[in-house]
Amino acid sequence: MLWSWLAGLGAGMAFLHLVQKLLFPYFWDDFCFLTKVVRNGIEVGMCQRRGQLLTVLGAFLRHAERQPRKPFIVYEGDVHTYQDVDQRSSRVARVFLNHSSLKKGDTVALLMSNEPDFVHVWFGLAKLGCVVAFLNSNARSGSLLNCIRTCGPRALVVGADLLGTVEEILPDLPKDIRVWGMKDSVPQGIISLKEKLSTSSDEPIPHSYHVVSSLKSTCHYIFTSGTTGLPKAAVISQLQAMQGSAGLWAFGCTADDIVYITLPLYHGSGALVGIGGCVKLGATCVLKKKFSASQFWSDCKKYNVTVFQYIGELCRYLCKQPKIEGEKDHQVRLAVGNGMRSDVWRQFLDRFGNIKMCELYGATEGNIYFMNHTGKIGSVGRTNFFYRLFFKFELIKYDFQKDEPMRNEQNWCSCVKKGEPGLLISPVNAKHPFFGYAGSYEHTKNKLLFDVFKKGDVYFNTGDLMVQDQNFLYFWDRIGDTFRWKGENVSTTEVAVGLGMLDFIQETNVYGVAVSGYEGRAGMASIILKPNKSLDLKKVYEQVVASLPAYACPRFLRIQEKMEMTGTFKLQKYQLVEDGFNPLKISDPLYFMDNLEKSYVPLTEEIYDQIMSGEIKL
Repeated sequence: MLWSWLAGLGAGMAFLHLVQKLLFPYFWDDFCFLTKVVRNGIEVGMCQRRGQLLTVLGAFLRHAERQPRKPFIVYEGDVHTYQDVDQRSSRVARVFLNHSSLKKGDTVALLMSNEPDFVHVWFGLAKLGCVVAFLNSNARSGSLLNCIRTCGPRALVVGADLLGTVEEILPDLPKDIRVWGMKDSVPQGIISLKEKLSTSSDEPIPHSYHVVSSLKSTCHYIFTSGTTGLPKAAVISQLQAMQGSAGLWAFGCTADDIVYITLPLYHGSGALVGIGGCVKLGATCVLKKKFSASQFWSDCKKYNVTVFQYIGELCRYLCKQPKIEGEKDHQVRLAVGNGMRSDVWRQFLDRFGNIKMCELYGATEGNIYFMNHTGKIGSVGRTNFFYRLFFKFELIKYDFQKDEPMRNEQNWCSCVKKGEPGLLISPVNAKHPFFGYAGSYEHTKNKLLFDVFKKGDVYFNTGDLMVQDQNFLYFWDRIGDTFRWKGENVSTTEVAVGLGMLDFIQETNVYGVAVSGYEGRAGMASIILKPNKSLDLKKVYEQVVASLPAYACPRFLRIQEKMEMTGTFKLQKYQLVEDGFNPLKISDPLYFMDNLEKSYVPLTEEIYDQIMSGEIKL
């Protein structure tokens, strides 16, 4: 009797397991992930009730005390232990205590490339309770001045390799800003921080200097990429910094991992998710000054890297490298990042081995985050009833002609159906705050939607279009990068993927250009050819016609030798859109889609005039 009962129980459990696998294949993945989210929330809540607010700096100081000799940063072969970074950052703090009038709450701007001293200065200023503004190291002249003025710093710390950049704008800086250079010999008007560090004490800084009274207090300013205008300083609270630092941990990274960081530290991915993530874990990071596709895997092998951070373009660059033997001979098990295209994702796994790609989504200043902990190719994250308890969002209809959310006769927005692209928005409230930008409130207000579904509600506008397919979310496009043509919405990502399948194309940047006499914008693709490859215009035509809807086929091509990129590997489009397709103004080769010739043909002045006069119909 007992045996038959046990056999029946076993059969029942096997049946339930089969049902679970068929109907709920991600049940246990979801359960484990959400358990982590809940546990982390409980931990933060308990500490708050005890009056012990968790911060990234606090976590670092605990690790420095418990594991002082463990490597924290490995840079160009040099090892900096947790104790080393603690002592060096204390020296930085002591210099500012003794040689400046900085006080708790003051803002200090940091203009440095990826190097250990970036972290030393960052943590040293944090020990004084200062707000640290991370400046884009690629910013120059007027753009750099705008960033500095926007965040209103009392001081500016500059890396040795960027002193020349600051020297150019020194006369135009506000007079009350003191500039510190990380070099012994500095230009006139700049104080040598490196010289003073050589005689500074590494005595610990009293806790009272950096104690936090609220997780909503500001700890950083991180600048948006500014592809459609001047950069804005996004306010990063202690809470957001802690949430960012939990990313690696949530994906399953541990203190034993060695994390390779090639992304710029002035951005949230490198600083908050990368360095902050290593701090939360008590792990080791291998810091690279600048991403190098040719050195990437040799570095991973040399330093026994187990996890690396990526931007989608970074992985695509790796896939474009010449193949060599032993490409799967490494210890990398996880990659954490965002912006990975499905085709690159598959190619990357096929070429470099069984690496779990952990895609995440989250704007620097946003209040909504997604994580694809299942590894499903192409998805930026999961969603279901339980997820929505923690990550509240909606996908609403968008009017591309007016370039604004679509509203009905009652002036309310409405949600899209599953499978349709919609604008991702997230409610702003006490539990999901939006901290906005430094400076004018107009910048903050412009990212908010009011009276969306009912009077008085407020939503954060991500500016991103998403598609929900069952319980997965997929990035579709950015509003600014989506254009309307022939009454249809064209996805630049879709066009770029189609063109990218051609073996002679290395890089594609798709955008819309205004054409006289037409509503919307005609598609144009700026292309870089692979080395030693020639452009086959007929193949380009055949490819776009075969792989894209007629309205999405780019009417114009522009061949460039190089493309301008942001610091986070995003293509700059603004200037290309402004350039248009006039051969009199553009020196690059231009081509026009000729349906009669069934090919792209050189865009001559005559053809341009015929298009503008309406003689040639698009």
